[in-house]
Amino acid sequence: MFESKYGKVLTVILIIVIVAIIGLLGFLAYNFYQKYVVNNDAADFVDDFQGQVAGSGEDRGEDNSDLSIVKEAEVNDKNGVKTYKGFIVLGTIEIPATGVKYPILEKVTKKSIEVAVAKLYGVEINQPGNCVIIGHNYRNGLFFSNNKKLKNGDKIYITDNDGNKMTYSIYNKFDTTPEDTSFYQRDTGGVPEVTLSTCTDDTSARTIIEAKAES
Repeated sequence: MFESKYGKVLTVILIIVIVAIIGLLGFLAYNFYQKYVVNNDAADFVDDFQGQVAGSGEDRGEDNSDLSIVKEAEVNDKNGVKTYKGFIVLGTIEIPATGVKYPILEKVTKKSIEVAVAKLYGVEINQPGNCVIIGHNYRNGLFFSNNKKLKNGDKIYITDNDGNKMTYSIYNKFDTTPEDTSFYQRDTGGVPEVTLSTCTDDTSARTIIEAKAES
């Protein structure tokens, strides 16, 4: 009798363990798939975007006949407005040190920052003044998850809709409260700057990266 009850308990525990393992594997697989798909779509878009804005042909004397056919993940240009996943695009951002390569979307919404990064505040990108760009930290490499690894001197490359690609050098990095916006309106001395904002890993604070355009 005792052995029978003991065997049933072990069976229940074994089933729970198996279900937990299956759930964990499913979560890890979904997480990997999400990261792979989002990053690949974004990288494809950035490449095509830069190919289009850099090669108007007539202006730059380039031959654009070999540009790839527009796909869902690529640049959708209607009436001069470029979009990605249904959101208006202001430009693109690349950070080689962390493998970041995303379009910069016009507005911050729940949905927009689930597919890319977005402008939160400030001047238009690559213009004199400060432009704040926000991205999620999913702690899996997506978006700004690895901003904590960035250091002073690392480069950020931003391309706008006119095809201007500017290099920014990081000069400041700090953590602050979610409510702190004091750095949004800082005096840049007429130089274009970008500020990258994301959550810390424990979501209790914000990691802020400040970068200045190189002359």
